[in-house]
Amino acid sequence: MRHGIAILGIGVALLVVAAGRAEALEKAKQKDSEVRAAPLVLVDKGASLAPIIVFSNAPPRTRQVADELAAYIEKISGVKPQVIEGLPNPVPAHAIWVGYQPKLKELFPKTDFDFKHPEEILIACDGKNLVIAGRDRWDPQHLAVIDRFNKPNLKDWQQEFGTINAVFTFLQEDLDVRWLWPGAIGEDIIKKEKIAFAPFEYRYHPQIRMRGGILSESAPYNIRTEGTYEWGRFQRMQLDSSNRGILFVTHCFGDWWDRFHETHPEYFALQPDGTRSGYPGHGGEKICQSNPGVWDQWLDDVAKLLENDPTRTIFSAAFTDNNTSGHCICEKCRAWDVPGAKKRLMTWSGMVQEYVALSDRDVMFANILARKLKQRYPGKDYYVQIFGYGPTRPAPVKNKPDDNVIVAHVSNWFAGLGDSDPASYDNEKSSQQFADWAATGAKMYYRPNLPSEGGMYEMLPDVPFGRATETFRFMAEHNCTGIQFDHIDECWPTQGPLYYLMAHLAWNPRQDGYAIMDDYYRRGFGPAAGQVKAYWTLMEETRNRMVDGKLTYLQVYDAAFFKRAASLLDGADAVVAKAPEIYRQRLAYVRVGLDFTRKLIEALEVGARSKTDKAAADRMRALWKEIEPIAKNKENYIYYHVFQSNWLGSYPDSRK
Repeated sequence: MRHGIAILGIGVALLVVAAGRAEALEKAKQKDSEVRAAPLVLVDKGASLAPIIVFSNAPPRTRQVADELAAYIEKISGVKPQVIEGLPNPVPAHAIWVGYQPKLKELFPKTDFDFKHPEEILIACDGKNLVIAGRDRWDPQHLAVIDRFNKPNLKDWQQEFGTINAVFTFLQEDLDVRWLWPGAIGEDIIKKEKIAFAPFEYRYHPQIRMRGGILSESAPYNIRTEGTYEWGRFQRMQLDSSNRGILFVTHCFGDWWDRFHETHPEYFALQPDGTRSGYPGHGGEKICQSNPGVWDQWLDDVAKLLENDPTRTIFSAAFTDNNTSGHCICEKCRAWDVPGAKKRLMTWSGMVQEYVALSDRDVMFANILARKLKQRYPGKDYYVQIFGYGPTRPAPVKNKPDDNVIVAHVSNWFAGLGDSDPASYDNEKSSQQFADWAATGAKMYYRPNLPSEGGMYEMLPDVPFGRATETFRFMAEHNCTGIQFDHIDECWPTQGPLYYLMAHLAWNPRQDGYAIMDDYYRRGFGPAAGQVKAYWTLMEETRNRMVDGKLTYLQVYDAAFFKRAASLLDGADAVVAKAPEIYRQRLAYVRVGLDFTRKLIEALEVGARSKTDKAAADRMRALWKEIEPIAKNKENYIYYHVFQSNWLGSYPDSRK
């Protein structure tokens, strides 16, 4: 028994010792965990505690963004971190690493730096270091990009800008920077004495990979408009990867008639009169899609494009404009059509006839080219682009696009998912046509010709926030990877909040649009956020009422409307009377938009009488003297050359 008791005592003692060791180990682990989980302090009390390290031989734009990150940290904290290019020796204990370099695998052993998705970004902190990186693709020998006019346009242009977009994501999501609109007063920064981050990891890759064509003046090739050019870059909208934001979806074959009609008349569409005359002409000539010579010539053209720009990946095979005119009626082309397809009204020289949609024919053609493209360039990620446009808006009945075919659907609708295709015989919805194409497995682009039913081209407050949110979400749910509008000319005082919303939805189309706008009002206008939100809600409701009710501008932008809008801004002014000056400056900018709208509406009303009424004509001339300085003021970001052409084109007598 004693022996047994003794043994028991020894066992208890051993258990006590083991328990003590376990407790000590647990405490050590907890302490180690606390040390590892301690926040990384970048800036504190006027001192920078972590330099920025950008990888060696980074392409120029990536190197630039490291300097911009340092500048914004200085704007926030008053302290600018040092920027180091290449791996320093010794490596600092704490640093912000911009872009991937091999040392990061050692510093972040549990982090996956193999970026598997286009434009994928990574932002991670382990308490000691912060990494901001993304999938970057560039060819050092070809950083000058050939634009859609086949001319060198942009220098230092990459194929993917993951690191740059990761930095702008970090600035917005983690450092709370906002760019509400172009220019100094549109930038909103929250001052902080201390910048610190607990350990975290964030990954994302955008579904919409063609974003640079959403706004005309902010597009990459419009470097003349520097303010909005930079704004588009900050918003991760401009530096996209599909078509690189500059080679927009476009028609093909527009120059073929001049090149080949004498030497290869067989390339062109057979007409009902037995000729291959190029009807309807003027760049709208159609080709014989079933002709093998056309296929080979198209491939030869691709080869020449690649000689000029080896970074190009998307090649148009879309038929020319005048979309329902002159398509080939040869036996082979017609054999590709499906008798049960939806009907379209088609035209040829001297003949108009209902005929089946050409979607199946077009997909057959695109698939042939896509397969030949793969054969000639094995292993290359090359795509053929066609349009869902005119006679190809309805989805194909039988054929499915190959995996390297992109369908850019020209839906002629925006912010109204119930809109019908005007060429449809059964009132088919444009959104349903898009969904039907997506159901074939096609890679989809959304490329509408925007109407001005809400006053977009007249530069009135066309701001359908809710419907735009629905549209972007719908696109995302239906396999959309690219968006290009034709077109938004940009008038920031009257439409700017919509541009802001669309930029954020382009980056992540599944966001809550109204939550984005609530943040916009709060950050932009502080204590007057409620009044400004009510103002823009009035703009949205007025626009929707006009569009839904098919009312005129003069019917909705009446005296009651302007009284209500002015009252809301008056209320906002009263709220910010003792608030920081920046809020009053931003409200003044919103008032520019209201004043501009008021003058434009009066110009419409007076213009209708100016031909016969001398007083009206005098008032019109006076109005233009008031309107033009607003439109010409560069700080207002109203593009006068576009404003002038839009108004003179739609209202030619408005200045007389």
